[in-house]
Parts: sequence; C-alpha cells; structure tokens
Amino acid sequence: MLRDITIGQYYPADSVIHKLDPRTKLMATMIYILSLFIFRSLAGFAAVTLGLFLVILLSKVPIGYMVKGLKAIVVILLITVVFNLFLTPGETLVSFWKLRITEEGLKNAVFMTVRLIYLILGSSVLTLTTTPNQLTDGLEKSLKPLNKIHVPVHEISMMMSIALRFIPILIEETDKIMKAQLARGADFESGNLVKKAKAMVPLLVPLFISAFRRANDLALAMEARCYHGGEGRTKMKPLKYKGADGIAYLLIAVYFAVVILLRRFL
Repeated sequence: MLRDITIGQYYPADSVIHKLDPRTKLMATMIYILSLFIFRSLAGFAAVTLGLFLVILLSKVPIGYMVKGLKAIVVILLITVVFNLFLTPGETLVSFWKLRITEEGLKNAVFMTVRLIYLILGSSVLTLTTTPNQLTDGLEKSLKPLNKIHVPVHEISMMMSIALRFIPILIEETDKIMKAQLARGADFESGNLVKKAKAMVPLLVPLFISAFRRANDLALAMEARCYHGGEGRTKMKPLKYKGADGIAYLLIAVYFAVVILLRRFL
C-alpha cells in the first residue's frame, strides 16, 4: 500500500509533457482542477476524461503506474460514496430501515467519486513529469508578483519542494520500520480500532524521530552551503518559454472553453 503512493514521485521519460515549462504545467493543473468541479453532465465528464487520458498518453507514464496510486485513497472514496448516497435529499430510489438512497444522492456519489479519482490522476501527472527543482522554480516564478506585497514566495516554494521530496523518502522509511517491527512480532492488522491505533505507536515514534533527524541534517547542509533565502540568488538553468508552451497554453484555453460551454448549454 505504501509503495503505491505516486504523489511526489518523478517518473523520467522523454515526452512532450516532460519538456514543457513547469509554469505551463502548473497553470494546466490549476485549470484542470477547476474544470473538475464545473462539469455536471455526461458531456462534461467525457470532455474531462478525453483531456486527462490524452495528457497521460503524451506523458508516456504507464497508466498502470498512475492507477496504483489510487489504492491510497480507497477509504476516502468509500466515505464519499456513503455520505453522498445516504445524506443527499431528493427522490427516493431505495429505502431500508432508516436509510434511503435518492436519485440525486446516487448522481452526486458517482460524480464526486469520479472527481476525486481524476483529481489524484491529474495531480500525479504534474509530479511524475516535473522534478522537484523544476516545480520549485516554476512556482517561485509564477508567484513572483506577490513579492511586491512582501509575501515570502521563495520560502513557500522551497517548503513545498522539500515536502514533495520527503514524501517518497518517508514512505520508504515507513516501509522499512514496519517490516522491522513485524519481524519483532508486532501485529498491525488484528484487533479492534483501539488496538490497531495502539499498535501504530511502535511505528510512529521511530518514524517521527527519523523525520526530525532528516530535517535537522537538511538544515545543517543548507547552512553549510551558505543558504540564506532567495534574495540575490541566480539560477544555472533559468526558465524560458518555448514554442511548445505557447501551443500548450492555447490547448488549455480551448479545453477550458469547451468545458464551460458544455456546462452552459448541456
């Protein structure tokens, strides 16, 4: 389960999506996430599906590699389905005991489940095709105008980059600790919810200690390299837009316009 989490991991490949400017991919991801909560019809669903799978195909990232990342949100999906099915008022389809499933609830459950799945897949495309350094540079460049109102853009970008870098590291560390505790006779599966929570203590304590140790080592390494923030720093590879980025922005605009038109007229 832990190794199925794909958010924060980078998948190297020679694709059009990998070569795009990170600012282009950040804007595309924002527009895509916004479009997920705009469509309310099958036509909008089809447009979003077509756009997502076309991008996945162009990224050359195996679809199976991306889909396995959905295993980590199965519980969230189940909670979403249950709450929408039984707590949405409307015309009753099925009723038993004090629970009832409505037509509106069924529709909301389907659309919210699809939105969550597509949200994870779309976000995964961004992190799988963009290195943490590129993501940091793109975010910092995109938010640069906020420096005028004294927003610490560089520091925010750096924190997000470090957080993304630590996701796969902590996942690997958790897997190692869990295997070590299982070898010592720990049981993470049996018992009720309280017992399972108590069984997680031998896992969480060393994980927190390891995370703090890594954070301290990183801070010392940054200080040793005379890191004092982003002011006055230069970049070895400054970001520059290319022709492909212009085409990508045009396609993003067309995609968003199609989604809005489908919502308005269908």
